[in-house]
Amino acid sequence: MAKTESPYRCDECGWATLKWVGRCGECQAWGTVVEAAAPTTRSKQVKAIVPLGDNVAKPITAYSGHESGHRPTGVGEFDRVLGGGIVPGAVILLSGEPGVGKSTLLLDVAAKVAQRGELVLYVSAEESAGQVHLRATRTGGLHDRLLLANDTDLGAVLGHIATSKPDLVIVDSVQTLSSGLLDGSAGGVAQVREVAATLIRVAKETSVPIILVGHVTKDGQIAGPRTLEHLVDVVCQFEGDRQTALRFVRAMKNRFGPTDEVGCFEMSGAGIVEVPDPSGLFRSAAGTPVSGTCTTVALEGRRALPVEVQALVVPSGAPQPRRVVNGVESSRVAMLLAVLERRAGIPLSSADVYVSTVGGIRLHEPGADLAIALAIASAAKDIPLSSSTVAIGEISLAGEIRPVSQSPQRINEATRLGFDTIIDQAQMNIGAAITRAFSTSPKKQKQPEF
Repeated sequence: MAKTESPYRCDECGWATLKWVGRCGECQAWGTVVEAAAPTTRSKQVKAIVPLGDNVAKPITAYSGHESGHRPTGVGEFDRVLGGGIVPGAVILLSGEPGVGKSTLLLDVAAKVAQRGELVLYVSAEESAGQVHLRATRTGGLHDRLLLANDTDLGAVLGHIATSKPDLVIVDSVQTLSSGLLDGSAGGVAQVREVAATLIRVAKETSVPIILVGHVTKDGQIAGPRTLEHLVDVVCQFEGDRQTALRFVRAMKNRFGPTDEVGCFEMSGAGIVEVPDPSGLFRSAAGTPVSGTCTTVALEGRRALPVEVQALVVPSGAPQPRRVVNGVESSRVAMLLAVLERRAGIPLSSADVYVSTVGGIRLHEPGADLAIALAIASAAKDIPLSSSTVAIGEISLAGEIRPVSQSPQRINEATRLGFDTIIDQAQMNIGAAITRAFSTSPKKQKQPEF
């Protein structure tokens, strides 16, 4: 008889080792190496099965896509991210940090779909039925067409789906369900893979869309096997700082729509509220112009958002001046400080510089460089910029303003909001941009020369 051995294999990539290790030596994933018997003999060849009935291959022209169109959920911002709504038979994975509002958003989606006359099954494997009822009462999500089940066994969930025949299934969450066919606790790699694969099979066979809630690890990755993101049709990320009420939903993967759309929400005491026009969320309401502020138009997906950048420059008595940023990258601010001092002649090496955005939004794109630089220059010179001035552009180390992507869309949004001075010309250096920005200052002061 051929000798068999029981090596340890990684559930992520299949890497094998003779002893257990905590970290895979191939994909470097933690906790994915498990013991699995693997015979060394050649496996039997799989026999061909002749397809019958509907399983016979047909020309692609024989199929129709009308029954697979998007169906709106009633939550406009969520539909925007999904590409117009939920496709029948689709499996959507919504992930996010604890407390960001995933369950609140999906309970609102379930209530809106139920109000339209469709039957919705909400499976709560984390909270009790009473807790979900209290949230639904607070958010106005009570409806007779919204069914609530509180089970953690995969077989019981499949029984609820087969009995009620819902039009939409929401599972909160996939890491808390477990299958009796496998050993191990809920949330393990094998359990998550089995639960997800079974629910995906049911969704494809019955054409019932399923929304899965996914937990994330401390580094922001979706907990469980990496193959989970490949199995589902749509992967959405629910982002937001728990210190602020603003929330964003982004599509990281979408087989039925774009992946560059962003949905804006605001968390309130009555639940989660859509923000279809967030143009006023990231700007201050100061009546008079204040030095150290400048507005830019940033892109969140396909949406252009006006964002106000604030800066404060004060003399420092410390040998190493402080550089404090909030909402922008510290390395980019350090580069802009060097460009301002070297190319524009503004001394900043002996001053404390504080830079922040309004509303808690984070700016990661280089198109906000010019606004950050103008805000710092305004704070250093104590000259306020006009409230009708917007700055869009990337700044190079040579001090030149470079064009940014989708500039016409940004300019159109700035024009719609009433900004009459738009500083975005390419081939202009930072000194000329500062001079032009100061020329629109409401205070009649002597303009600096560069």
